[in-house]
Amino acid sequence: MAGERQARLADRIRVILAERLEKGLRDPRLGFVTITDVRVSGDLQHASVFYTVLGTEEERIASGAALTSATGMLRSEVGRQLSTRLVPTLEFIPDALAETADHITALLRQAQEHDAEVAKLASTASHAGDEDPYVHPDETA
Repeated sequence: MAGERQARLADRIRVILAERLEKGLRDPRLGFVTITDVRVSGDLQHASVFYTVLGTEEERIASGAALTSATGMLRSEVGRQLSTRLVPTLEFIPDALAETADHITALLRQAQEHDAEVAKLASTASHAGDEDPYVHPDETA
């Protein structure tokens, strides 16, 4: 039951934060931020908010700083819209999902290219050495 409540609270926090970020913050450092996941601790006192930023590395760093500086205001917004006795603390964590997916895609592409090279070499390859002189031609292996 606690896991279900955690999941509902995490989903509600994700929606509240996404709506608030869609309206915009008064911080010019904030780029195009997407809230990818929220995980709430078992005691419902802490929420880890995972986010991605579309843009360059500098924009990602600046957006992270903007979210960190706006944590108090965002927590107040969450507290205002939640009907819980305690408002969880918010911790913003950059989600490396996009970079990891790109890396895995590159590795798969590289493996596919190597497989094609091996298949090409195998199609023109012949067995090494001479035929076995001890096998009678009528025998099948």
